[in-house]
Amino acid sequence: MDASLIKTSEMAFAEMLAECGVELVQIRNKKASSRDLLQISARLSTFFKRQGVRLIVNDRPDLALLADAGGVHVGQNDVDVEVAREVCGSDRWVGISTHSLEQVRRANATSADYIAIGPIFPTSTKEDLEPVLGVECIRAARRLTSKPLVAIGGMTLDRVPEVFQAGADSVAVARDLICATDPRRRTQEFVQVTSESRRETL
Repeated sequence: MDASLIKTSEMAFAEMLAECGVELVQIRNKKASSRDLLQISARLSTFFKRQGVRLIVNDRPDLALLADAGGVHVGQNDVDVEVAREVCGSDRWVGISTHSLEQVRRANATSADYIAIGPIFPTSTKEDLEPVLGVECIRAARRLTSKPLVAIGGMTLDRVPEVFQAGADSVAVARDLICATDPRRRTQEFVQVTSESRRETL
């Protein structure tokens, strides 16, 4: 959930995601104050727990702990994985973004619960974008780690089967879902194609 893209309230969007069967949601709001991000994260965490959905807070292990969220996601310029885990607790997930195979190797040596890799395709969601890696990088990363791999960057419906076949365990979607003409329908389509792609790779 990128707050800069959502056209409704964050809670209304969260309710839609849960109704459509989404299992994992990351809250991202680079412009919010710590107080505001904590408040919305706490509300979302309480709601998602009732729905059986795990909430991941972007960048801030301290807020993940205070909001009682399901985990935190850190980038290469954020706190280290082990520091994040020490802050937010061992019972929460810690994920990390990687943008090269060397970063995947280093992430594999940590206690990270999952590794995100990308951008796999061109994307305009983030500023200061890293170079596009391509699907072949997922195949190479798959050989380097047994941790769950999340493909990030430029994810669209038609690209989901390809990244699963390359070795991804999941996909992170922002713009193609949030900015769709009908976000509810697009979410349902993503849930369906992801489930199908996962079954085909088992």
